[in-house]
Amino acid sequence: MKHLCSAFSMQQVISVWVRDPRIQKNDFWHAYIDYEICLHTDSVCFTKKISRVRRRYSEFVWLRQKLQANSLLMVHLPELPPKNPFFSLNNARQINNRMKGLQKFLEQVLQNPLLLSDSCLHLFLQSQLSMHMIEACAAGRTHYSVTQAVQRCGLRRFHSEEDLQNNLKFSCDSDSDSSKGRDSEHRIKPLAASSPDLMGTS
Repeated sequence: MKHLCSAFSMQQVISVWVRDPRIQKNDFWHAYIDYEICLHTDSVCFTKKISRVRRRYSEFVWLRQKLQANSLLMVHLPELPPKNPFFSLNNARQINNRMKGLQKFLEQVLQNPLLLSDSCLHLFLQSQLSMHMIEACAAGRTHYSVTQAVQRCGLRRFHSEEDLQNNLKFSCDSDSDSSKGRDSEHRIKPLAASSPDLMGTS
């Protein structure tokens, strides 16, 4: 598969969008924003040709660090939008700028054949696994494979192997909205009216 990715990635289409920011509340005092990542492709590098997942900024930071480590510094990775200590969940301009920066980051990552062979990238883009479980799955420390995690994604994030095993008997359509079942989420339209005045490091 790595050779196929290297040979065909430049000829095939990989389109990615980062959109639909939503406020997720852990509790009254703690909230963050996550974003929907939509991927459409005809590339042989991807098990799924259409997928949607939701990820937050700190998970993008984790992904960049992991890709850098896995590539053994052979690749100069694009930068993420900078972390802003004054990032506000009520500031639509800040959110929009961050969202554009995250999309640009993914677009540049997906142009690199070496990075396309990284299992962590595929699990980040096309599974509901948490970062901890992505590491375990990519390292072969789970009973399910990377392909199984991508193909049998659930409508919620899996934090343990038992979670995913319990869900493997159910398959989900690749176009399903991974945000279903999140009772605490709020769409940011209009932003100021949908949430209290919260500051988030997201």
